[in-house]
Amino acid sequence: MVVLDLFSRQVVGFSMGERMTRALVIYALRVAWFRRRPAAGLIFHSDRGSQYVSEEFQRQLKAFGMKGSMSRKGDCWDNVVTETLFGSLKVERLQGMRFTTRRSAKDEVMDWLTSYNARRLHSTLGYLSPMAIEKKNLAGEIKSVA
Repeated sequence: MVVLDLFSRQVVGFSMGERMTRALVIYALRVAWFRRRPAAGLIFHSDRGSQYVSEEFQRQLKAFGMKGSMSRKGDCWDNVVTETLFGSLKVERLQGMRFTTRRSAKDEVMDWLTSYNARRLHSTLGYLSPMAIEKKNLAGEIKSVA
């Protein structure tokens, strides 16, 4: 499970487990919040999975001052950025690999996510990496977001 910053495409929170549970998505959200400490009013977008509509997850959003947003029923395009990230992970790193342990699989994914944030170039970011675009933004080199 990942939490992406849509401005920079940076993975700001993630968690991995055997099943997609409420605890897994809440943990990823907490990691993202502690890394970024966003101002109240941030919009957190997700699909309509039971983990996201759960009372626990909704309480966590409220505690962080975030507003929830969910995909329209049957509309896969709402989550295209996240789906693209997972597609890239599969094609660029995991395709054809076999793992002897869950730990080795997790290590491979974490290594790729780290590399993705630092080095993966995006056409939507002017062929910069997520970390490079954030650095330019912090330096005041980005005037507007289209």
